[in-house]
Amino acid sequence: MAKSLVIVESPTKAKTISKYLGKDYVIESSAGHIKNLPESKLGIDIEKGYTPEYVTIKGKNEVIKKLVDLAGKTDRVFIATDPDREGEAIAWHIAQAVQKKNQNIHRVLFHEITKEAVKHSIENPISIDDKMVEAQQARRVMDRIVGYQVSPFLWKAIYKGLSAGRVQTVALRLIAERERAISAFNPEEFWTLTGQFKTASSATFPARLFKISGKDPVIKTEEEAKSHEKAVRAENWQIASVEKKEVKRNPGAPFITSTLQQDASSRLRFNTKKTMMVAQQLYEGIELQNGETVGLITYMRTDSVRVSEQAIQSARVYIHETYGKEYVPASPRVYKTKKSAQDAHEAIRPTSLEYEPKAIKKSLSPDQFKLYELIWNRFVSSQMESAVFDQTTVDITGGSYTFRATGRVIRFSGFLAVYGDSAEEKETESSDQDDDSVQLPKELAAGQKTDLTKLISKQNFTKPPARFTEASLVKELEANGVGRPSTYAGIVSTLVERKYAELKERKFFATDIGLSVNDILVENFKDIFSFDFTARMEENLDEIAEGKKPYLKVLDGFYHPLQNTLESLKSNVSSIKKQLVESTDVICDKCGSPMVIRWGKNGKFLACSNFPACKNAKSLDDQGTDKAEKASPEYTGENCPTCGNPLVFRKGRFGKFISCSTYPACKYSENIQTEKKPLIPCPKCKEGQIEEKKSKRGKIFFSCNRYPACDYALWDRPVAETCPSCQNPFLLDKVTKAGTSRYCPACSYKTEVPESEDNSEGKV
Repeated sequence: MAKSLVIVESPTKAKTISKYLGKDYVIESSAGHIKNLPESKLGIDIEKGYTPEYVTIKGKNEVIKKLVDLAGKTDRVFIATDPDREGEAIAWHIAQAVQKKNQNIHRVLFHEITKEAVKHSIENPISIDDKMVEAQQARRVMDRIVGYQVSPFLWKAIYKGLSAGRVQTVALRLIAERERAISAFNPEEFWTLTGQFKTASSATFPARLFKISGKDPVIKTEEEAKSHEKAVRAENWQIASVEKKEVKRNPGAPFITSTLQQDASSRLRFNTKKTMMVAQQLYEGIELQNGETVGLITYMRTDSVRVSEQAIQSARVYIHETYGKEYVPASPRVYKTKKSAQDAHEAIRPTSLEYEPKAIKKSLSPDQFKLYELIWNRFVSSQMESAVFDQTTVDITGGSYTFRATGRVIRFSGFLAVYGDSAEEKETESSDQDDDSVQLPKELAAGQKTDLTKLISKQNFTKPPARFTEASLVKELEANGVGRPSTYAGIVSTLVERKYAELKERKFFATDIGLSVNDILVENFKDIFSFDFTARMEENLDEIAEGKKPYLKVLDGFYHPLQNTLESLKSNVSSIKKQLVESTDVICDKCGSPMVIRWGKNGKFLACSNFPACKNAKSLDDQGTDKAEKASPEYTGENCPTCGNPLVFRKGRFGKFISCSTYPACKYSENIQTEKKPLIPCPKCKEGQIEEKKSKRGKIFFSCNRYPACDYALWDRPVAETCPSCQNPFLLDKVTKAGTSRYCPACSYKTEVPESEDNSEGKV
C-alpha cells in the first residue's frame, strides 16, 4: 500500500508527476475546483464577516469521495495545486474535505515540473497559506457582490441579462473612452517636405525638413507648402554638421504573464486565452519522443522578472557555446521587478536549456512549438550582450531651412541574433519616430556643398488614437494596476463574449451596448469603477496575502461605499432608462403614436411610445435605411466557393451573415468571423467548416456548414486547439453551472479551464 497521496488539480500534471515519483506515491487529480459559490444566490453571508457559502460543484461528489478514501489509506497527503492564490484556495478546499480521514496534510509548490523540482518540493513541504486563501476569497467575494448586486441595476436600466464586473468594467471603460476619442477626433492637415540631396561625388540621400529659423516646421496648408517649396529651391545648400555616435540597445527582461501575452499576440497572432492555455500545457508536462515527460517552462502566471542564479549561469554557458564569448556580458544581467508585483514566482523561462525547441519540435503541437520557442528565445536573449549601432545624423542647411537625415547601421547584433523585432513591432516603432533611418554615403563631412536635386511636398493628416489590441489593452491594464497575471485573459475574452466589444482585424471596437453599459456604470458608480479605486483594491488584496491588512477591513472598504451608491440610485433607475430611449419620426401603424428606439436582449428595436397601452414593436431592419441596404447589397469582395458568384452581407434573425448573391439558387452561407478565429474543419466530411448556429428554440449548437449534405453536429463549443494527447485538431468546451471544462472528443484527454478564463461568473 502506498504511503503518500499527492493531489494535483490537472490530469495532465498528474500524469507527468507520476513518472517522477516512485511506487510509494499515489497521484490523483481533483480536476480543478471542487467547491464554488452557489449559482442561484449571492452565497455571501454579509452579516457574518463576508463568509462565503461554498457548495460542492456539480459532478465533483465522486471526485471528493475518491480523494477522501485514498487519504484514509495513506500516511501523508501532499496537495500540489498551482502555486498561486487560486491554487491555494483549491488546496484549502481539498484539505477541508480530506482532513476527516487524514490530518497529516502538507502543501507543496511546483514552480516548475521537472524531476528534480518535484522531488525537492516533496522533500520540503510547507503549510497551506491561510492569508493567500483569504486574499483569493476576498477577490471572489468582491466579484460576486458586483455581479449579483450591480448587474440587476443594469437589468432595470437597460435589459435583463447584462453583467457588470469589478475589473471587467474598468477594462470596458478603457475601450469605450478610446472609442469616444476616436469618434470625436478631428484630423488636422499638415505638410512635410523631403529633399533629395547630391554630393560632389554624385552620391545621393534623402533628408526631411527639420527646422525653419531654428523652430519646428508648422505647415498647415498646400498654399504654405508651395511657398516654402519655392523658397527652398532658391537656396544654396551645404552640410552643416555630421554627428556620429554609438547607440546601444539592451535586451528585454524574460517574460512575465503580461509581456508573454503581448508578444504572443504581436508575433504569433495568439489571443490571450490561447496563449495561457498553450503555456499551461508546456508547464504541466510534454511527453517527448524518447519517452521522457517533462514540464518545459516555469509557472506561467507571474509578475516577477526574477530568475534563479542557476538558470542565469546555464544561459551564459549556452550563449558562449552557441554564439561565442563576445555575446556573453561581462556580468549577468539582473532585471528589476516592479514594486507592485507579488514576486511569488520566477519569470517565465525554460526549465532546462537541454531541450532546445527545434530538437523537440516533433514532440510538440504547432502552437506549443511556437510559444515554447518564443519563451526560449526571450529568456536566452535576456542574458546576451546589447546590440550596437553606428548612428549618423546629418544636418543640411540653406538660408533659414535645415533638413536632417539619420542613418543607423548595425555593428554588432548582440541579443538581436536571437530575438529580433517582429514586423508589427518594427511598424509600431517606426511610426513613433520623427525621422526615418536612411542609407547615408560614407564620405559626408561638415562644410561640404550639396545640391538639392528633388523636393517632394506631402499632405498628411493627424491620426486618431490607436484602437486597443489585446496586447495593448493588457499593457494598459497593467500600467493602471488593474487586474493581476491570472486575470488578464479572462478580462479580455469576457468583453467580447458579453458583446460589449468586437474584435475586428485584431482591434477592439466598442459596441453600442458596450458604450451604454459603460456610460451608466461609470456615471453612477464613479468610485467603484475608477482606475484608482480598482488599483487600490488590487493592492489591498496583495496586502491581505502578505498579512498586512485584515480581510474584514478590506471588504468593508469595498462593500459599504457600493451599498450607499446602490441605495442612492434606487429612485434614478426610471430616469436612466428614459435617457436611453431615442426618438424617431416613425409613426405607429396601430395607434398613430410616435415610435421610439429601445433596448432589448437582441439589441435595439422600435417600440410604440404609447406602451403599455399599445404593444406594437418592430425590428429596425424593417425601416427605410435597411430597405435601401437590401436594394443595394453590400459585397464582401470574395466569391462563393460553391458557385463562384459574388458573396454579400445579409441580415437575418440572428444578426449579420455572409451568403451567395444568387440565393436561393445557391444556398451557401457562413458566419462572420469577427475575431478572425481559426476555422475548424468538419471531421466527418473533411470539406466543410464547423460554424455556430441556433436551434428553433434558440439554443446554440455547432454543425457543418455543408448541411444538409453533411449532418455532423455538436452541442459543445469547439475550440481550435490541438489535443496534446492524440493531436486531434480541436477540443470541446463543456459549459455547466459549475464552470467550463475542456476535453478531446477523440480520446480521453480532459483539462479544467482555469477560473480566470471561465466566463460562468456574473451570469445571475
